[in-house]
Amino acid sequence: MKIYYLLSFVLFSFLSSAQVVKGKVLDEFSVCLNDVYLFNTNSQTHSHTNEFGEFVLNNTKVNDVLKCYKLGYQTQEFTVVNIEKIEIILQSKSIQLDQIVLNGSLNTSSTVAKIDLLTNPVNSSQEILRKVPGLFIGQHAGGGKAEQIFLRGFDVDHGTDIALSVDGMPINNVSHAHGQGYSDLHFIIPETISKIDFDKGPYKANKGNFATAGYVAFSTIDKLDNNKISVDFGQFNTKRLMSMFNLLEANKRESAYIATEYISTDGPFDSPQNFNRLNLFGKYSNQVSNTSKFTIQASRFSSKWDASGQIPNRLVQNGSISRFGAVDDTEGGYTSRTNVIASSEKIIDDFTYIKSNVFYSNYDFTLFSNFTFFLNDPVNGDQIKQTESRNLYGGSSELNKKIYFKTFDLALQSGVGFRADNISDIELSRTLNRKTNLEQIQLGNVDEINMYGYFNSEFKFGKLKVAPAFRLDYFKFNYQDQLATLYANLNADVLKFSPKLNFIYAQNNAVEYFVKTGFGFHSNDSRVVLQQNKDMVPGVFGADVGAVFKPISNLFIQTALWTLHSQQEFVYVGDEGVVEASGKSRRYGLDLGFRYQLSDYVFIDFDGNYSHARTGTDFEEFIPLAPKFSSTGGITLKDYKRFSAAIKYRYLGDRAANEDNSVVAKGYFVSDLNLNYKISRLNIGLVIENIFNAEWNETQFLTESRLQNEPQSVEEIHFTPGTPFFSRLKVTYTF
Repeated sequence: MKIYYLLSFVLFSFLSSAQVVKGKVLDEFSVCLNDVYLFNTNSQTHSHTNEFGEFVLNNTKVNDVLKCYKLGYQTQEFTVVNIEKIEIILQSKSIQLDQIVLNGSLNTSSTVAKIDLLTNPVNSSQEILRKVPGLFIGQHAGGGKAEQIFLRGFDVDHGTDIALSVDGMPINNVSHAHGQGYSDLHFIIPETISKIDFDKGPYKANKGNFATAGYVAFSTIDKLDNNKISVDFGQFNTKRLMSMFNLLEANKRESAYIATEYISTDGPFDSPQNFNRLNLFGKYSNQVSNTSKFTIQASRFSSKWDASGQIPNRLVQNGSISRFGAVDDTEGGYTSRTNVIASSEKIIDDFTYIKSNVFYSNYDFTLFSNFTFFLNDPVNGDQIKQTESRNLYGGSSELNKKIYFKTFDLALQSGVGFRADNISDIELSRTLNRKTNLEQIQLGNVDEINMYGYFNSEFKFGKLKVAPAFRLDYFKFNYQDQLATLYANLNADVLKFSPKLNFIYAQNNAVEYFVKTGFGFHSNDSRVVLQQNKDMVPGVFGADVGAVFKPISNLFIQTALWTLHSQQEFVYVGDEGVVEASGKSRRYGLDLGFRYQLSDYVFIDFDGNYSHARTGTDFEEFIPLAPKFSSTGGITLKDYKRFSAAIKYRYLGDRAANEDNSVVAKGYFVSDLNLNYKISRLNIGLVIENIFNAEWNETQFLTESRLQNEPQSVEEIHFTPGTPFFSRLKVTYTF
């Protein structure tokens, strides 16, 4: 505690009445612009606009020149003629990388996502997570199941080591029927996304459970510029209809819109997927006053599908089935989710604001899988059913304050929040043809609560920024086993303290260096905690050392050396289709990426990621399916004489399928093409996935299985084939 008293004394001893300028930044339509970067070329001070377009800039006086930067807007110089509240108008402009200025932000990664989102808008739910450099996904259950995720040497399964959220509501499901952290993003309509905030590692105090390999936070748009209707038709009986409509007339303070999405497809499989998904989304925003804003949104999602599952190599090699065949084509499932989110932002004074949100989600999930065919039951087969019904609710509130001193600036952030999960009838059963329930293996109710508080500070001493932070989490686990003879309410609780310390040195507006360190964690499944006596909240320590460069105005380079040490791994168990906790692990690696603007219309992007992941007593064992080397990149032509195009590739290298690397999961190289031509209000697009028709495996596991006619089991790679050449036509009308 003495250190905090000393810090407080130092802070207030340097307090000074530095001259401050207040202002507002608008676009040419008088709409407030947030996240505009303002730089005083005389005093070298800088600031950002808030959600209301307002900014406060200290050490600024009359005749100082301010430079204003924002992606998608023309960079502007503004001379201060008085120190009263000023107003700056920015003109929209095609995307230029010279609009990016390095400003000592703790998260330059989100700048990359912003560039990619503006140059290549998201076209499908699968592309949402692919906007994160180094993150790979794989679908292996008919399109309706959450994607498998790979990041920084982690097989994240469906979300065990990456925290996902949308508009402040967590997407990861704790103690999920299929796996811890299960994250289904299919309720997000891609066209509603306005921002993707992400970072790798456990370095943010406001990101808690599952934020070990990193986090991704999605934000949806508050208002529509235009109404929109989009229709897709493609191979494999694929259809998609999307619409977005304004519900209110043009209004600077108030907006409301509704978005809908319907998708159906049979996929490339011999047994049709019969997949369909329906999404409904509505959002209302009201700037109640010049200092407060309120938003409420609601959405409904439902999906059902059939799946061919993971098939064994031996059947494809001997010609019994094709790569798109099936052993048990009665796999599949159905799921639904209803969400309500309300949020508010309030400016207390020029240096202080508070933001809060509350959320509620009702979620249902049923999945039928057969990983081992007839290994355990030679007569009926090994199909399992995983099901649950969940109510999730919670909220958070965060206070942000800036204090300007004579020799340094201080930014403070503190927050509190909670989430509660009430899960009814979480079940694992053996079934036959989806209809007959052969045996209940698990059945129970879970109640899990996570309450938390965090504090973050940023001390800015000229070019150096020092950011100490900490987070405190409380978890309460409850489980009632409905198959137990006697009633018992198993429960346990735990406190988790997670300190962080980050450094940023901004040499100038073109070069900055960073060192990030921090402790993070992921919680375990309540059933694992209470029935198997595993660690409740195993921790992770991470460190990044790297730099961001702009050697020339149209080139943005980001690189980092990193390491992650995990107290506990999650291991996939094929015969039950779940993940279980195992031992410690150690990872280190290198990330390198760049964005280059070749001309006003041509953009080139590249990301390469290397990781070394090991586990075991002496860290000599491979971690099955952990990526070793991956890369993505491409060339984009943006808005050239009404024409846009992009060709992109993704490469995932060979990796170990088991602990001694005696079995290898083969990598792949896949390329996609996107063409668009605009005629007045009409946009005609052609999307081709896997343009060179590469033969690749989207997901694969080393699994022991037995076919119905086999005398003994065989352990080998089982896989889900990747999409072959797949084209679809997209027509969008804007009005």
